[in-house]
Amino acid sequence: MDHLFLYSFLTLPVIFTIILIFYRYKSNLPPGSFGWPIIGETLAFMNQNHQDFISQRMKKHSSKIFKTHVLGEPMVVLCGTSGHKFVASNDEKLFRIWRPQSTIKLFRSSYQKTTFSSRTRKTETHIIKAPGFIKAEAVVRYVEVMDSIVTQHMDLYWEGKNKVEAYNLSQILALTLASRFFLGLDDQSRIMKFTNLLDKMMLALHIFPVNFPGTTFYHAMRAANDLREEMKLLIKETKEALLRGVDPQNILSHLIVNADPVSGEFWPEHVIADMIMGVLSGGFNSPAMTTTFIVKFLAERPDVCAKVRSEQMEIASSKKAGESLNWEDAQKMKYSWNVALEVMRLIPPLQGTFREAATDITYEGYTIPKGWKVYWTVSTTNMNPDYFPEPQEFDPTRYDKGTPPPYTNIPFGSGTRICPGKDYARLQILTFMHHLVRRFKLDLVNPNFKVLGGLNPIPTEGVHVRLQPYSA
Repeated sequence: MDHLFLYSFLTLPVIFTIILIFYRYKSNLPPGSFGWPIIGETLAFMNQNHQDFISQRMKKHSSKIFKTHVLGEPMVVLCGTSGHKFVASNDEKLFRIWRPQSTIKLFRSSYQKTTFSSRTRKTETHIIKAPGFIKAEAVVRYVEVMDSIVTQHMDLYWEGKNKVEAYNLSQILALTLASRFFLGLDDQSRIMKFTNLLDKMMLALHIFPVNFPGTTFYHAMRAANDLREEMKLLIKETKEALLRGVDPQNILSHLIVNADPVSGEFWPEHVIADMIMGVLSGGFNSPAMTTTFIVKFLAERPDVCAKVRSEQMEIASSKKAGESLNWEDAQKMKYSWNVALEVMRLIPPLQGTFREAATDITYEGYTIPKGWKVYWTVSTTNMNPDYFPEPQEFDPTRYDKGTPPPYTNIPFGSGTRICPGKDYARLQILTFMHHLVRRFKLDLVNPNFKVLGGLNPIPTEGVHVRLQPYSA
């Protein structure tokens, strides 16, 4: 708690700004509460079940919009499909990208003085999308290699084990795939090191950035600095390979040989390291959590697992001995994907995302002042019985009745900032399911495992699963 009081002094200028804005707009601000002085409602936002945090305030203030104060910022929460649509439709007109200070400090080195909001959309597109490494047409080429990597992973970490911890293994698999496709790296010892470092960083994405020994953020910052040094070493190795005439054709090499489309200058190594850390995080955190909770639900629902296995066995029976999966096989995994969609509806890998008002915005008759932060969250739609009858029930068949209405179940986001790696993530999830259910019956050992509150539903105690192999 001493750290929180120290952090409070750092946020005093923000508080004075809020007071000035309050008196300017007090008759037209959205309903809601700023919570406690200085810290606002941050502790509840960080630690409470996220759906409960949002739903309680929707009931108390408004089902469409309310104000709060979290992570040192005045914030407006937009709720429901209308809120999702409003943000998605105006993402580059009324809003700017925004990240909490904890995230910025973790992923941007001390050399970089600019903020996330100053990075242009053109630069972001260059980093993630160009030249199409994770677009659908590129992912088609990854299928056989991904199938081989997942097979090797299952042989190494799952086969012959009586019991496994699914979350850590899901992290290892996610980063093994991301390292291979984004960095051209196959060294398992380095991948394990990266996994341990990223695991510490993920615990500190949305918390008070108090960098003192013993705090979660302190350990995360040390991990971030270590990972950045690892990335710099990998950059040097990739440059040496390029000088030898080797062209790895991955995101890392692309960032090295291509200039910033905005400035026309080549990025220094520390900037490339920061960008690659962000790319790795995207291919690590959400895929690992989704895969973990798929294992959890399959273990709890043998009937669902049996249907997934039937679908996957039918696909496997159509293959020749030793033949890899292909893109057409993945398109046949309809029930398996419905299972994944239902898992992501019940436990979204990321509960929501932030924006900043680029100008004064009028929404639902209220004013969102320029500079205020805006937050939209899937928890206002994915558990709505109007869209998902009996929303607490795990029911993959609900998607057989048709696609959910727009802006309801959106695990990959929407609008111009929809996740560019959604096709890659879909293929990764389905390939894993294909191998898992064909090999093992699953039994969940700790069904009441603890899940971290806040935006990232991290299973802090792990997800322990007993394996029973099918006979050959």
